[in-house]
Amino acid sequence: MSEQYKYVILGAGQLGLAIMDELVGQGETAKLVNRSGKVNEVLPEGVVLETADLNDPAQVAAVCEGAEIVFFCAQPPYDKWPELFPALAASVIEGVALSGAKLVFGSNVYMYGPNNGRPIHEDLPYAAQTRKGKARAEVAKMLLDAHAQGRLQVVIGRAADFYGPRVTDSLVGEMLFGAALSGDTGMLVGNIDLPHTLTYIGDFARELVTLSRHDEAFGRAWHVPSAETITPRRFKEIIEAEIGRPVKVRVVGKTMMRLAGLFNPIARETAEIMYEFDEPFIIDHSRYVAAFGNGVTLHEEAVRETVAWYRLHHQA
Repeated sequence: MSEQYKYVILGAGQLGLAIMDELVGQGETAKLVNRSGKVNEVLPEGVVLETADLNDPAQVAAVCEGAEIVFFCAQPPYDKWPELFPALAASVIEGVALSGAKLVFGSNVYMYGPNNGRPIHEDLPYAAQTRKGKARAEVAKMLLDAHAQGRLQVVIGRAADFYGPRVTDSLVGEMLFGAALSGDTGMLVGNIDLPHTLTYIGDFARELVTLSRHDEAFGRAWHVPSAETITPRRFKEIIEAEIGRPVKVRVVGKTMMRLAGLFNPIARETAEIMYEFDEPFIIDHSRYVAAFGNGVTLHEEAVRETVAWYRLHHQA
């Protein structure tokens, strides 16, 4: 039997590692779980890595044995969500239920679909007509139904598009920060003069940990707080101020993204959510703030930390 940990993190990607950082910073220990048994960095003291196939409920139950809180951060490849995400969620629900732990799911807001530029809040219906939006809606329903049925306790935290250390595959990841530091032309999408909420991944991790510690949070979804909603153009200016030089960008619209999607599956998947960048995209997190307070990192500080990480890890 492996050593038991209070906190188990399913998925050792960018969000899972950010949660690890937050827990370690609070003096906690944790177990990371992924399929490969490998991560591209040295893990801090008090953190172990175990291997499991999260599509096997028995293996999920085994790695979660003895845990009090399980963070569900694993996800299938971006272009395979409809085919693979519901089955993964079903396995995690069954396995964590067998372990007796509480489940915290880190998610996004794709399930709502377009909202005509109005603030996006938790009471909106799941109206998405996109492949990934429907997949997210199905997974959310599965999780909250499992809670309602008494199978296990579940809470969902939803963030906007996020950025920060280790975040490379976001639209404000390598294509913007990496290009900015190498002097190449970066990429932004849609109308860059419309407000667009962005979530710092360190804040998202801390807010998920906060949700995990409040019994009253369970049984529903919460929009986690983000720093002030600004335009992508203003976000670029903050990066420019941090690195001390202009950042060249190419602005890509829906037509160009669809053309790129003929050859690139990630671009094809991104094209279906372009509505997020063609209308104001504002996440309302007032419910979370009223219940648990606010303490987000200002964009200037978050960009500073992100640039510092890219300077250490980016291959020019």
